[in-house]
Amino acid sequence: MAIDAKKEERKKQLIVLAFTLLLIVVGSIGTWAVLENKKDGAREIIMGSNGRGSVEKAADVEGEAYYVTIPQPFIFNVLGDSQDRMVQISVQLLVRGKNNDRVAIQHLPLIESTLLQTFGAATVEQLRSPNGRTDLSRLAKTALQSTLLKVSGQQVVERVLFTGFVMQ
Repeated sequence: MAIDAKKEERKKQLIVLAFTLLLIVVGSIGTWAVLENKKDGAREIIMGSNGRGSVEKAADVEGEAYYVTIPQPFIFNVLGDSQDRMVQISVQLLVRGKNNDRVAIQHLPLIESTLLQTFGAATVEQLRSPNGRTDLSRLAKTALQSTLLKVSGQQVVERVLFTGFVMQ
């Protein structure tokens, strides 16, 4: 009986081991398939005018994304109701395509000036709320697109990203 019990126990251990190995193999294959699919081209939902999404390769639609880092953070004073505040904002610009990347770097002083003017016009109330900061980011994008359109003939900037935000 002791021998039969040992054989049964060994059989159970082999079944558990085989099942564990099977799970590892299936998990590895699944992970490989997902990672390989991402290499082939990220897909994103692009909303059409009718509100329905269509799946397309991002690179085919707009070009490769480049992030242009503004070297120095913007530091400025903002007038508030009870007291003035000092604000520091670090910014990166999302541009599409190598050409737009070069144009943005070429016109970096103009970009910095435009952003400083836009940020300086903000109020404390606007900067305190997340929606206000989102609106400020959109306003900065619009101002940059308008300015760069006059200079280079292209809008260049797709998004203005706040990578750091401090208000004291």
